[in-house]
Amino acid sequence: MLWAALVAGEPWLTPLVLALHATRPETKVLNACFAVLGRRADADAIAALVRLQRATRDRGDLTQIAAALDEAAANAGISRSELTEQTIPAAGLDRQGERRVSSGDVTAVLTLDDHGKVRLVWEHGGAQTAKPPESADPALVAELKRDTAELKKLVAGERDRLEDLLAEQREWPLNTWRQRYGDHPVTGSLANRLLWTVTEGDRSVAALPAAGGRFTLAGGQVIEPGDGARIGVWHPVNADPQEVHAWRTHIMARELVQPFKQAFREVYLLTPAEEQTRLYSNRFAAHVLRYQQAFALMKQRRWATNYLGGWDGGYDGEAKRDFPVHGLRAVFFHQQAGDDGGGDVVQYCTTDQVQFQRARGRTRETVPLAEVPPVVFSEAMRDIDLFIGVTSIATDPAWADRGEDRRFAYWQHSAFGNLSANGQVRRQVLEHLLPKLKIRDRARLDGNYLVVDGRKHIYRIHVGSGNILMSPNDQYLCIVPARSTKPTGVRFIPFDGDEMLAVVLSKALLLADDHRITDPSILRQIG
Repeated sequence: MLWAALVAGEPWLTPLVLALHATRPETKVLNACFAVLGRRADADAIAALVRLQRATRDRGDLTQIAAALDEAAANAGISRSELTEQTIPAAGLDRQGERRVSSGDVTAVLTLDDHGKVRLVWEHGGAQTAKPPESADPALVAELKRDTAELKKLVAGERDRLEDLLAEQREWPLNTWRQRYGDHPVTGSLANRLLWTVTEGDRSVAALPAAGGRFTLAGGQVIEPGDGARIGVWHPVNADPQEVHAWRTHIMARELVQPFKQAFREVYLLTPAEEQTRLYSNRFAAHVLRYQQAFALMKQRRWATNYLGGWDGGYDGEAKRDFPVHGLRAVFFHQQAGDDGGGDVVQYCTTDQVQFQRARGRTRETVPLAEVPPVVFSEAMRDIDLFIGVTSIATDPAWADRGEDRRFAYWQHSAFGNLSANGQVRRQVLEHLLPKLKIRDRARLDGNYLVVDGRKHIYRIHVGSGNILMSPNDQYLCIVPARSTKPTGVRFIPFDGDEMLAVVLSKALLLADDHRITDPSILRQIG
């Protein structure tokens, strides 16, 4: 039926595929769902494939979706990335990011603001409310609530797609960039808070989109590119340190929140040790991770990986991220920690090498690290550093209670050790934020620690792990953060997504007023 509907040009084919996918049909039908969308290749079909690609974590589904997108792109004579960006829907929004729908005397207003926030309000009788009035048409209410949820998913997908563009290093003619990015009602809410490279002739500058089609430079100057200009993605790995510092200062001074880390993005360059090992990197080897959390994060960051467990082939893991524009694949090796006490649920894994591979027919060959483009190397290593920084047992504040565990030495070394690239960026952000906090007279940075003067103790919070030592003898203080930690009293953070930064700030604000703490478990420790 799917193939026949494709040939007949049935308009209900794409909605049917989405409905079928939700029921998880047998593999043959599921593969046909993806294939017919790739063959149809109109805007709705490609948008559906991209939506399914973002929503699924199944390796088989991802392979089939990628094949369908590649076939559609090849038939159109363009790359998969370009095919995708041409089919991003406007979600009914106008140039100002607003959609108004009226029924009787009630008007629903769906908006997407310049900060990427989706909001639905209702106008009735001269008032504006978050809840629909009783006289609102139930069908309209249901439609707008559904559209609001879909718009939020679209914005989240666009955020991920724009972040993936950092590794592609593409360029667009100015007018094309405006159509697909700067002036797009959905994508523009994100793209206009990112840095881009503006090239005219032989001169290229990093710039931030401004009103009226102009761009702002790090020093505050405004430029207006000509129609022949080209716009590219800016990545700090291609910039000198002075330029990166200037942009970080610019963003902090204007309190601009980027949709993801760009100006403050960590950069990973080839080290002398990696030049010696040549084909692999041991930079992130020998860490102990909480496996279930690490597996979920790998999937979230779109790394395809097998699941470890007590079965044949379940001891060794390979997490893979493809960089199709460069024809490369990053591979992160990891294994079961080996002493989980049996069973199929693996609690911990240990990390091993990182390699880069290139396809050669049906096989893959390992690529020397020196031949990997710096932006690909940096992006892959950044993800792996993220896996470790978030899921290492070093970030578990309760681990100090397991002094008899053979992994305690690793915990102690990592929980209070040197800062990773991620931790170093976090420290730089704290340098900017501290003067603006209410605890600025009681907090200071000292090496790898944020030092907080409470009334009962002096506390040293490790910027990398969030673990705490307190005076007078560096006694360990265990504070387990809430599942979602949003620091109160912090008005501005220049990017989204760094949970550990929120944890460090929340602990600092709490401990600065340690005389007001009421939690019994904390009071028992601080006396």
